[in-house]
Amino acid sequence: MAHSVGIKDVARVAGVSVGTVSNVINRPDTVASETRARVLSAIDRLGYVRSESARQLRAGRSRIMGLLVLDMGNPFFVDVARGAERAARDAGLGVMVCNSAQSPGEEAEYLSLFAEQRVRGVLLTPADATGRNIETFRRHGIPFVLVDRVAEVATECSVSVDDVAGGALAVRHLIDAGHRSIAYVSGPPGLNQVRDRRTGALNALAEAGLGADCLRELPTERLDVAAGRDAGARLLGLAERPTAVFCANDLLALGVLQAMFAAGVSVPDDLAIVGYDDIEFAAAAAVPLTSVRQPAVTMGALAAELLLEETESETAPVPHEHRSVVLQPELVVRRSSLAPR
Repeated sequence: MAHSVGIKDVARVAGVSVGTVSNVINRPDTVASETRARVLSAIDRLGYVRSESARQLRAGRSRIMGLLVLDMGNPFFVDVARGAERAARDAGLGVMVCNSAQSPGEEAEYLSLFAEQRVRGVLLTPADATGRNIETFRRHGIPFVLVDRVAEVATECSVSVDDVAGGALAVRHLIDAGHRSIAYVSGPPGLNQVRDRRTGALNALAEAGLGADCLRELPTERLDVAAGRDAGARLLGLAERPTAVFCANDLLALGVLQAMFAAGVSVPDDLAIVGYDDIEFAAAAAVPLTSVRQPAVTMGALAAELLLEETESETAPVPHEHRSVVLQPELVVRRSSLAPR
């Protein structure tokens, strides 16, 4: 195994103490020019590279922010990461992006990794509905901000979108188009987002004087295109098929759209579809997809700014106060839902 060049090797070649090498690296003005030149020459000859991570650990100030999301295969979370990375870069920090794949077990492993690496802080979209992973991570004293989730306690910040309002926007649009039998292709029931969007859908039905039986829920184990295709197949098998579908995210909606296309079902004439997130592919679908837009880039940037504010609060003139920022969604209407009943 090749020997890793260390600060002792530089000191030996330059004929100086380890302390002098350290001063040349960190406080060059304190070292005589002739000695400094000798040390720099040794560094260049040996190819020595300072261990930034070790320096940061000694200083107790990492320049890395952790970001743990549910699914990096979902463009929504890619946009969240873009926003977070932009804000972190402006502050001279980098972002370590990890994907829990909607698995509480993988989430726990990544949170443990973040603790081992002593990251500056963590942006987290939780996969564990029980909250145990968060409670375990909290013991490390590393600040974190919840993303796409409302903080239930005042001990951390959060940035989210009003998913109840978003679900209501989607179903109110379908009701206004004349639909009275609507399917909700949801997702893992443990996810707050899935439950909140369903609550919003039921609220919209109640506002219109319609009963909860007008909403037929088709749960899925995951929030991806394959799960959407499976839900579409189940939808096609119903004896009384709904005339419209609201999906908990755009990937599910695109999967339902694929299933309808394969079966020769016309969208929106035979079935209207509304998604959620308004990812880039929504507008580019074979039938452009109506969707509830979430400001994902803004969400990531705001979360990173809150985390930076908290981690720098020790030197700030005003103490950091935990805040829960709730952004508003927007309905973007396209052809997938435009056929009136």
